[in-house]
Amino acid sequence: MERKILHLDLDAFFCSVEELLDPSLRDKPFAVGGNPQGRGVVSSCSYSARRCGVHSAMPMARALALCPDLIVIHHRHGLYSEYSYKVMDILRSYSPLFQQVSIDEAFLDVSDLPQHAEEIAREIQARVDREVQLPCSLGVATNKLVAKIANDFGKSQAKSGQAPRQITVIPPGEEAAFLAPLDIQALWGIGPKTSQKLREQGIHTIGQLAALPIAELEAYFGNNAQEMHARALGIDSSPVRPEREVKSVSNEVTFTRDTTDSELLRRTMRELADKVGFRLRKAGLAGSAVQIKLRYSNFETFTRQTALAQPTDLDDVIYAVAEKLLEENLAPSRPVRLIGVGVNRLSPPYRQLSLWDDDL
Repeated sequence: MERKILHLDLDAFFCSVEELLDPSLRDKPFAVGGNPQGRGVVSSCSYSARRCGVHSAMPMARALALCPDLIVIHHRHGLYSEYSYKVMDILRSYSPLFQQVSIDEAFLDVSDLPQHAEEIAREIQARVDREVQLPCSLGVATNKLVAKIANDFGKSQAKSGQAPRQITVIPPGEEAAFLAPLDIQALWGIGPKTSQKLREQGIHTIGQLAALPIAELEAYFGNNAQEMHARALGIDSSPVRPEREVKSVSNEVTFTRDTTDSELLRRTMRELADKVGFRLRKAGLAGSAVQIKLRYSNFETFTRQTALAQPTDLDDVIYAVAEKLLEENLAPSRPVRLIGVGVNRLSPPYRQLSLWDDDL
């Protein structure tokens, strides 16, 4: 049976969420990310900002130099996670063969559904727009590799300055023809260094790569030559892997400047505990141990953990335990580079019923 694989990517996800909550940002150049005075980078930028040359992973200071009118918004990961969960819940409703690969990307195997894959993709896109009010694009193909590349290609062809909202379909049997004219770096497994070596030999497209004998490919990919040749032809048998069992939930943050400010550390720990608690409740889980992680300016890292009397998913409980661990283990004079909070030993949440609980 021919597989039907979808790849969904939320368009400029962080910025789309911010725009949804503050419509005055619409059509303005803005970026979500870290402090431009420190080591902050652009996590996401609006399509108006992209016209100025701003892109994700760019230092925020550089982004402001390119676009002086750029509005900088500090990222709110807890908020983005909430919207991500809403979108992923829509995908899960179609098939258990669902694989989330990042906060704004996922694969879905709909091979067992009777509808055409493109029809399902359009339905999903409409539901995400209607129920979550966020734009998304989808790639449709017979495998994960081609679905992902198709989606990236479709988005790149969209009109600049606005959310792509693309659906790009590669029919069965047309995988190699679709990939052939694309740049070699579009292919999984080819990074900048390998790309440079191939270009030096006059190999610029995936089609040119596919035409090389496997013996020649071994010079670039070693034992992976056979697999890379198959990929260049659009062949990929990797399954859509359902979510693995979650063993722990954690969040951490790297400061723009190393700090000894105990108040900042506590505030940050409070925010992290809130995020961990939210993720636990959303996943229907609770944890029986709380852990903190500290990394000092010399990159020395240590973790400390405390067991709980009963599982919890409550922000206040997580924070109280984490704060106590911080007080007991923090070296006050040593600058901290990174701080993290986590919960493990997961299980369904424990709830003691009161006399007023309805769910008896």
